Amino acid sequence: MEKRWYVVHTYSGYENKVKANLEKRLESMGMEDKIFRVLVPEDEETEIKNGKKKVAKKKVFPGYVLAEMVMTDDSWYVVRNTPGVTGFVGSAGSGSKPTPLLEEEVETILKRMGYNEPVTEVDFELKETVEVIDGPFDGFTGTIEKIDLDKQKVKVHVNMFGRETPVELDFSQVKKLS
Repeated sequence: MEKRWYVVHTYSGYENKVKANLEKRLESMGMEDKIFRVLVPEDEETEIKNGKKKVAKKKVFPGYVLAEMVMTDDSWYVVRNTPGVTGFVGSAGSGSKPTPLLEEEVETILKRMGYNEPVTEVDFELKETVEVIDGPFDGFTGTIEKIDLDKQKVKVHVNMFGRETPVELDFSQVKKLS
């Protein structure tokens, strides 16, 4: 069976508690091979109050948590009986298995949270010269100054108008010079 993403319904305001409880339970019950990731989808919002800038995390889907798991009777039971969980979204009856999210839905949510999936394997190195192959800097060459594997981005210094200019690009926007 393959791992898929499922939506878990929680008591409102208990999303982070459910995530923590579920992560503890899957460890203590030896379910790491069935339940992989638990996410509380959040957006960062910048507020300005009294002239001070404050960044706050706001839940995208209050009352819901996402769980990446292989759906078996055991894994269903562990999640379903985690304190704060009221059930899975997309299960018709008490005994039926829930419906997983579609790949496109998962990608949209993960991208919105700053996770990029699927992860691109790269063999870039710092100080390596690369060519920009997409975007406004297409055709420029530059030197890699920083590699961010989590965000799938590289910071490249390109020579523009006789000056080194730092540009942040996706892995897919650059290629090694052969």
